[in-house]
Amino acid sequence: MGLNNLRDRLCVIQISDGKGDAHVVHFPRPQFKCVNLRQFIQDPQRTKIFHFARFDVAILQHYFGIELSNIYCTKIASRLTRTFTDQHGLKDLCQELLEVRISKQQQTSDWGAEELSKDQVAYAASDVLHLHALRGKLNHMLRREGREKLALKCFEFLPTRATLDTSGWLDVDIFQH
Repeated sequence: MGLNNLRDRLCVIQISDGKGDAHVVHFPRPQFKCVNLRQFIQDPQRTKIFHFARFDVAILQHYFGIELSNIYCTKIASRLTRTFTDQHGLKDLCQELLEVRISKQQQTSDWGAEELSKDQVAYAASDVLHLHALRGKLNHMLRREGREKLALKCFEFLPTRATLDTSGWLDVDIFQH
């Protein structure tokens, strides 16, 4: 519905194994029992790749009442490695690192609708289909720049940052003087 995890509800979860398949789970109403999905995303052996994990982790923690681990964020990896630009959006990363053009046309459509359109489902799938390939490219850049450990520490901090966000410190830099 939006990017305010205190106001906007979870409507869609997309999952991809990196082999060209994507699964889109739609929540037209705020009902989040989903036992199998909960187990799947909480599995500490499974790496969860996100783009802008700070929001995704917060919304999953908030609505599912879970804490995630083994997280990778392509946006954080991009910010740590591509310091020559301020273009860290998924569309930009796919274009620049993979030479793949993705459309963001459906980004602002109604995700809380009772049924999603074919265009919405295709858009939701495209948002996760390239994350594994991006991780590969960004990992190479993190190694090259000697920032792998820093990235890992940032990824490990994400559940705590998400809890701060959902506890009212969304726009507060707690480390600032």
